[in-house]
Amino acid sequence: MVTRELERGVLTLMLNRPEVGNALAPELIDGMEEALAFAAGESAVRVVVVTGAGKHFSAGADLNYMKAMRGAGHEANVADAKRTQRLFTGLAELPKPVVARVHGAARGGGVGLLAAADVVVASNAATFAFTEVRLGIIPAMIGPFVIARVGSSRARRLFLTAETFDAEQAEAWGLVDHAVPAEDLDAAVARVCADLVAGGPGALAEAKKLVRAIDATPADRIADLTAEWIAGLRAGDEGQEGMAAFLEKRRARWVP
Repeated sequence: MVTRELERGVLTLMLNRPEVGNALAPELIDGMEEALAFAAGESAVRVVVVTGAGKHFSAGADLNYMKAMRGAGHEANVADAKRTQRLFTGLAELPKPVVARVHGAARGGGVGLLAAADVVVASNAATFAFTEVRLGIIPAMIGPFVIARVGSSRARRLFLTAETFDAEQAEAWGLVDHAVPAEDLDAAVARVCADLVAGGPGALAEAKKLVRAIDATPADRIADLTAEWIAGLRAGDEGQEGMAAFLEKRRARWVP
């Protein structure tokens, strides 16, 4: 359900259910969680790229599976929803940068995957929509990640109308970071990955944690939090190596 390819520090994870638009069935979710656990623990992995096989990035939830869960009971449905939610959280909190490579259609939970990524590169032919309300449900699990990217008022509109929008609009709203011609998609992803592997592995992980920590910290405690944080990293081995490499006009030892 999920294929892996590691090359020069970049681990590409491909959602591999093209016959159903890479819909998020339990097997695919489990495969993604296993792949993210591998990425987190493998020092050779510097960046993770998430993409989809075939014509589309991801159609979102597998409706046949959701229909089958109707008779499973409330507790089973809550447990199933939490498993999916762990995937989005796992992407957002992975101690490695995550790049979403988006083509074709991204719908519902598929948009949640890219919203949880750190950088989103999309073909300008890609389309996006939150279609849950037309199915009598809501984009609950992906809501926090989408709102963090596009804001509450924009999310409210998109969640309610279920309208389809293009990559240019998604870029203007902050859901996509780079919208590029389809023929330039792979090159644009490669450029982002090259920028990311130039950063210190520890610093990249700490930078992701920093954003979450600042969001969760009262304003009167942020100054102390950030001062302590930078003091520790500045005196650490990676910080010292990075500064030495800059002053000596050489590459840091972590750069491929």
